Amino acid sequence: MPFDFLRRKKGTEAEGPKAPAAASGSKGRDAAAGVPPGTVIRFDGLTEEWRLVGQMHVEGRLSDALNRRESLPISGVSWAPIDGSEPFSEVPGLKSIDPYDLIVVFAGDGSLPVQTEAEKAALRVQRVPFDVVLEAPPVRVTGTVQLLPGTAPSALLDRSGEMFVPVVGGVAFVGERQITDPGVDAVLVNRFYLRDVKTRDTRAPSTDRKPEAAVGGTAAADPR
Repeated sequence: MPFDFLRRKKGTEAEGPKAPAAASGSKGRDAAAGVPPGTVIRFDGLTEEWRLVGQMHVEGRLSDALNRRESLPISGVSWAPIDGSEPFSEVPGLKSIDPYDLIVVFAGDGSLPVQTEAEKAALRVQRVPFDVVLEAPPVRVTGTVQLLPGTAPSALLDRSGEMFVPVVGGVAFVGERQITDPGVDAVLVNRFYLRDVKTRDTRAPSTDRKPEAAVGGTAAADPR
């Protein structure tokens, strides 16, 4: 498989296939020396054509690291076509990844810091849950997003400082094939690839429930 697999890097074929460069600055020098900085977590992400698994070296939360929009050190990487047409093969020359090239990243155990019950409760109060279907071709993700009160899910299509949005309990599909592995706590979706956002009702129908409660609107935030 060629190293110039990333969509954003197409158009450079004349220079010949080469691995993406390591991150710049001191972090890049550490990576080049074989000692990337940060906490080592499992990396599992999708580009438009490939699925990559290995280890990622991050400082702080995975979502924060991705939202900084800087190349991140990776190691022990294997990849396979996103359609599952070929098995995984090792890519020892791939040492970094640009968040712009990732459609989704699967966040599992160890990718997020431990939160106290008080912190979890504060997040529940400050955010409103919406059950959604996110279309980021060729990937479709279903799950729950937590938005600020008064924010509609369609606002995810707008560009913002938050490049990746977490989908809690997310399940990712390519076509009708589910590609989410067990142990995934959230799917981090790159908003730059989003093409459509739909809300969905995952609860049993009720004749006395307001419609907005079905998709996490004002009624869903009622503490009763």
